[in-house]
Amino acid sequence: MTDSATTHAPGRPGGDDRYKWTALTNTTAAVFMSALDGSIVLIALPAIFRGVHLDPLAPGNIAYLLWMIMGYRLVQAVLVVTVGRLGDMYGRVRIYNSGFAVFTFASILLSFDPFDGGHGAMWLIAWRVLQAVGGSMLTANSAAILTDAFPAEQRGFALGINQVAGLGGMFIGLVAGGLLSAWDWRAVFWVNVPVGVFFTLWAYRTLRETGKRGGGRIDWWGNITFAVGLSAVLIAVTFGLQPYGGHTMGWTNPLVDALIACGLLLLAAFVVIENRVAAPMIQLGLFRLRAFAFGNLAGLAISIGRGGMQFVLIIWLQGIWLPLHGYDYSDTPLWAGIFMLPLTAGFLAAGPVSGYLSDRIGSRGLATGGALLFGGSFLGLMLVPIDFSYWIFAVLIALNGIASGMFASPNSSSIMGSVPAPSRGVASGMRATFQNSGTAVSIGVFFSLMIAGLASNLPHTLTSGLRQQGVPAHVAAQVGGLPPVSSLFAAQLGVNPVQHLLRPSGALTHLTAAQQQALTGREFFPTLIAGPFHSGLVVVFAFGAALAFLAALASLLRGTSPAARTPEPREAATGDPHTRPDRYPSG
Repeated sequence: MTDSATTHAPGRPGGDDRYKWTALTNTTAAVFMSALDGSIVLIALPAIFRGVHLDPLAPGNIAYLLWMIMGYRLVQAVLVVTVGRLGDMYGRVRIYNSGFAVFTFASILLSFDPFDGGHGAMWLIAWRVLQAVGGSMLTANSAAILTDAFPAEQRGFALGINQVAGLGGMFIGLVAGGLLSAWDWRAVFWVNVPVGVFFTLWAYRTLRETGKRGGGRIDWWGNITFAVGLSAVLIAVTFGLQPYGGHTMGWTNPLVDALIACGLLLLAAFVVIENRVAAPMIQLGLFRLRAFAFGNLAGLAISIGRGGMQFVLIIWLQGIWLPLHGYDYSDTPLWAGIFMLPLTAGFLAAGPVSGYLSDRIGSRGLATGGALLFGGSFLGLMLVPIDFSYWIFAVLIALNGIASGMFASPNSSSIMGSVPAPSRGVASGMRATFQNSGTAVSIGVFFSLMIAGLASNLPHTLTSGLRQQGVPAHVAAQVGGLPPVSSLFAAQLGVNPVQHLLRPSGALTHLTAAQQQALTGREFFPTLIAGPFHSGLVVVFAFGAALAFLAALASLLRGTSPAARTPEPREAATGDPHTRPDRYPSG
């Protein structure tokens, strides 16, 4: 690969070995922290809800839980392209450093909550939104900073380390959330403060611009239509998971339909605008590059599969497998994170190695093989019984982690190496948008498939099981008729839903001691939900496998990595790489 931007004159920062490792260390810490905060809350949610004195299974409180999870990812999906473009215009390091400061400031505000109940939840959601703004500024520009700092022959390794840190942070957050919340729920936010302060100061002292700024203007109409359109679609997905009327989900809600329709119209208008303005927010001409277009398509498919799988595995462990194997409900969130460590270990082992190899043998073979192995692990999980032998489960999720590592680093290297140097900030933002949007959409898609599978069998199964243990028919019917999403979230939050749902009616006090013990024990709910849940798992994993094989096909079609185009004379003179977006080669 040849790239004029990677040839540094002597004495320039980009050619300084010490500087490039400084840039790698700082940006790796940044993407790790940003990703960690995307997942650390998942395991800490039970402690957070207890800390703000909020009943997570009350009908109106499911929305708080969803927004605690989705709000952070939604903001990152929407903003990364915009802040990546700002990095191209005003300096990637400048935007990156500001992002570290914003992220740290929001972490400080999250570390204390002066309110209780719904107001306490809204405080946390609001400051997590600001934290996601800072995280977007970090992730959108980190890959561009590394691509500027490292020569082409080391770029895959550097981006691989960065990718491993990002996705590794997402997995490690599952364990860290359980450990820290066992001490104090605020500790999941405290952990960012000293790290954030140190790396913010270090970034301001050591990082400096090594790439050329593109100049130009902000595409306001493009930014508005993209942000509002994508937000509308992702908000609709969030509302679609909540019960509506007599339905188990909200996809029949007119508000959801209106949000999706308006969001898609705005995104269509965004494409039209980007083809007409002189300095577009997204350089649609980049999609003429095969490595860029097919690399992002493959990355989107893998992100959808990976994000949804993570939630499904947590629920599988917390709601069924761990209680059946003697773990108390209050302990299942922490142990679910621990038992998923093979997934993290596989990824951490494969990511740096694949990044190193992609610099020597190319990206296409590694990324395509990783996507195929990713799909194969889904097929293996489809065949695992609901009450599995752990070593089989551990091997399969380790293979899934290895597959993710094989894919992530080479795919990022191929995408970033295919674009011209002045466009790396916006290209990095576009890559992150596909990844974050895929993760956010995956939650809606996988949960919808799972809830649909549960809705057909769970109400009858739960009602019959309760009546067999002596629960009055009207109470059993009432509990059995509750939306399946409540049972899913109960499992995720480490709550025994049967005890929780029967307590308000007082039905437990009228049963024998043996019946009470059976209903509130570890095995009753997992045994009831196992059959319907496994039916949903098969559908979910089949969908994940299909996405993985689509990613493998897209990765194969990317071709050999082309050399990034050197800016033409007119662009070099104006400093605006967006002057002629139609000049990008097709690859």
